[in-house]
Amino acid sequence: MNTINLDNRNKYALVTGATSGIGYELAKLLATDGYNLVLVARNKKLLQQMTDQLKEKFNVEITPLAKDLFKKKAPIEIYNKTKEMGISIDVLINDAGQGERGKFIEIPLERHLDIIQLNIASLVSLTKLFLDDMVQRNEGRILQLGSEAGKAPMPLLSVYAATKAFVVSFSESLSNELKDTGVTVTVLLPGATDTYFFHKAHAENTVVYRETELQEAAEVAKDGYEALMKGETRVISGAKTKAHVYMSNIMPDSMNAANFRKNMEESDKEEGRFQSEHTASRTERQAIYEATAEHDGDYPEENEQTDITNNELQPNESRVQAGDI
Repeated sequence: MNTINLDNRNKYALVTGATSGIGYELAKLLATDGYNLVLVARNKKLLQQMTDQLKEKFNVEITPLAKDLFKKKAPIEIYNKTKEMGISIDVLINDAGQGERGKFIEIPLERHLDIIQLNIASLVSLTKLFLDDMVQRNEGRILQLGSEAGKAPMPLLSVYAATKAFVVSFSESLSNELKDTGVTVTVLLPGATDTYFFHKAHAENTVVYRETELQEAAEVAKDGYEALMKGETRVISGAKTKAHVYMSNIMPDSMNAANFRKNMEESDKEEGRFQSEHTASRTERQAIYEATAEHDGDYPEENEQTDITNNELQPNESRVQAGDI
């Protein structure tokens, strides 16, 4: 096990979206720094598996909470559970989020509203619940996962981009309001990152996923974590993402929309990326396959009891073998 940072041995961090992608990498960084963890995700067995993996590596307390943040009541249930356990959250990481690729009129209303609930309502609820306690204690840190998509219109991913615009604005407003309170709010803006996001969003056949270089989840998490610990208001992860945000700021929105749409169009290449190289994200993809027999998309409703296996997809599996569409 890694040596614990004694300065943080009695501190707790809560991470949503903790079983894969950037959330999982942030959990590892927090554990490395000696924080005890409360990990939140929907799939109970996968969450326990990831908890066990982290416990083997880090000498910290780790508590899994299987909660579905698509549900309105989930944030208050999470907050109440930490209170029952006598845990004060010193660091809140709002990482959980999803999108759905396609024209707005062709996607069911329920899916749009679910994304808004997850990306905005649950994030605001968790922020409010834990922030009030932090302000009373005059200390605390919050990291919100934004996106470069929040800085410009994004056709074919319109609702997701709009939710991330909210997260960026909301977080930067809070950062200003909380000056001199001892509490900081940081918003992390990554670009397209190698996680399971694209498969859940049915965007695995897009130009950006198939044909372009993606950021690594660990590098994005490191950028966000360092900014969080410095108390910075905003961090844009990666040189390419910084360039994209800069150009978005100076170009008209009509041009931004046209450029982003090209990236979200279907790729006509037969070669390219078909699955994530990020280990935890591949494990989650396998868990979803076990639940649905589909490698693209998300868990079914009421998935907390979903069975998983420890099998992972192999890098050279064909699209047919992987069950892609």
